[in-house]
This record gives sequence, structure tokens and C-alpha cells, in this order.
Amino acid sequence: DVVRKNRGTLDKYIGDAIMAFWGAPVDDAQHARHAVVTAMAMQAALPALNKDFAAKGWPEIRIGVGINTGEMTVGDMGSVVRKAYTVMGDAVNLGSRLEGITKQYGVGILVGESTRKAVKDIVFREVDRVQVKGKEEPVGIYEPVGLESDVGKAVHEELKLWNQALRHYRAQEWDQAEVTLLNLTRLAPERALYGKYMERVAHLRKEPPEPDWKGVWKFETK
Repeated sequence: DVVRKNRGTLDKYIGDAIMAFWGAPVDDAQHARHAVVTAMAMQAALPALNKDFAAKGWPEIRIGVGINTGEMTVGDMGSVVRKAYTVMGDAVNLGSRLEGITKQYGVGILVGESTRKAVKDIVFREVDRVQVKGKEEPVGIYEPVGLESDVGKAVHEELKLWNQALRHYRAQEWDQAEVTLLNLTRLAPERALYGKYMERVAHLRKEPPEPDWKGVWKFETK
């Protein structure tokens, strides 16, 4: 329902996943923004859904959303036996990879660099620079925090401190990175991302990267 409300095309169900795209069959100049707004609305809809599930004795569900923006092929794909209106291409594959690694960071949504650049009125948290399986070039990945009009001063201060932690991390300044991450954890103990980076810093202390390391984290699995 959230996808359709925000002008998305519901493509298919893949196991427990939903695939959707924007900009076809009807052109949409705000396709990237609508995709990000949809992802945030999907996360916001979960508490009410889980309340209904709990009343039925069902387990709680959580979702991860991956979003990417770029050129792709869209149309009727398949054969004379079966066709489906869908999208294909490298940009589509990256979106799928981003969905797959949301759990690695403890975040609900990850968007690619091209999506981040296309959306102007949403505040994003830079999460990492990654090389996903099947891709040679590293990409920046981001988490949408909220609409600029809704994000307060306290959140901006937290983001400022987080960016400082990222700078220390990428410069291999492990002590400074750890202290900043500890401060962030005290500030927002519910944010799993900071704990994930604490674990990573501890790992990199034991197994330091190359001196010319650019802070890119490589994923070997989808």
C-alpha cells in the first residue's frame, strides 16, 4: 500500500521480499525521492503491523530496504511462454545488494550514492564506503534520517559527531575513533550502527589494513 501511494510500481515478490521501481510505466521526475519516502514510510508502518501480529500470537517482523538510482532496461521481459513487466540492469543489482547488507549495519534502509545525490530535501547519514559482491568500484552508502523540516538540532549534532568518527576511522586513528563511538553510543544507545563500528575498529586493530587503505569495506557475500 505504501509503495502504491508513493507512485511506485510493485514489480514482484521474491520469497519474503518486495521489489518495486519508480519512473515507469509513467515518467516521474521525483522517482528517487519517492523511493526514499516510501522506504521511510514502510519502516514507520511496522509498529502498527507488529502490534496486529502480536495480538495474533505471530512473531515480530523487521525489514531492510535497499534503494539505488540509475539507468536500467524496463519493459516486458521473458519469452512467448511467460512475460513480466520488470526492470533489469546493473543499477537494479546494486539496489538488491544494498538491501542484503542492511543487517550488517543494524539499519533499516540503505541508499546508494546516486540516490543520495538525487534527493535534496532529506537528511542522510553516511554509513560506509563499500565494495559489494560482483562490483569492482566502491560506492558510498547512506541511511535516510528524515525530511529536513523534521530533523532537529540534536540529530544534526549527533550526525556531526558521527562524521568525526568516520574521519578518524578512515585515517586509521583507532583510539580517537573508539572514543568518539563510545560518546555516540552513550548519546544514542538504541543505534546499532555505532556498536557495529566498535566491533570493526577492534578487528582492524588486530588485523590492520594496508597503509593506503581508503576506508572501503569489502563484502564477499550477497
